[in-house]
Amino acid sequence: MKKFLALFAAASISLFATELKIGTAANYPPFEYIDEQNKITGFDIDLVDELSRRLDFKFKIVNMSFDGLIPALKAGKIDVIASAMSATDDRRKSIDFTNSYYITENIYIRKANNAEVKDKESLNGKRVGVQQGTVQELAANAIAGAKVVLAEDTAPLVMGLKAGKFAALIFDSSIGYGYLKKNPDLEEFYKESDGSEGFSMAFDKGKNTELIAKINAAFEEMKKDGSYDKLLEKYDLK
Repeated sequence: MKKFLALFAAASISLFATELKIGTAANYPPFEYIDEQNKITGFDIDLVDELSRRLDFKFKIVNMSFDGLIPALKAGKIDVIASAMSATDDRRKSIDFTNSYYITENIYIRKANNAEVKDKESLNGKRVGVQQGTVQELAANAIAGAKVVLAEDTAPLVMGLKAGKFAALIFDSSIGYGYLKKNPDLEEFYKESDGSEGFSMAFDKGKNTELIAKINAAFEEMKKDGSYDKLLEKYDLK
């Protein structure tokens, strides 16, 4: 057992020999966003920071569009994705995920009291806004006759819905409920599973099994010692 642990430690040291480049799309509050001091912050960033202390590695945040994260990971431009990315079977074909750290659902949002939009079927022929590259884009494309409109950021979608440019938006529940709290003129009218295992950190396929194992273990430690709950409370996710 001691020999195994020594070999495991040696492998881990080589993993952390260089600074890890963490890819994120900082337009998805409260998970990642740019604050008033022009600093990238959010739940995922704090989570990475906590992991860096527990596992003793340095990191650099690289901001890019969400749909560019996986190509950048495969090209070696970043080492890790920490950007509220849902672990799906399709994505698992090319990348590896840690255990999930946050579970969400798809929620469908309309202007309050809009009787014309009452279920998914009523979106046939109507404009539906979603963030590009998300599992919500897949959900929107599956709606018969829906005219799917993509955006890199969620805030313009909310403004568009309020202005009558969309009949509905599809967001994951983690940010969708945040918008509903701040916009009483909007409401949820439908909810469903997003078809994923939840938000997870992502690595290139087959290259970081030791690091993934250590991160999974750190997740469990954080849940046991209460630090994970503190992060949830900090970003109003609990």
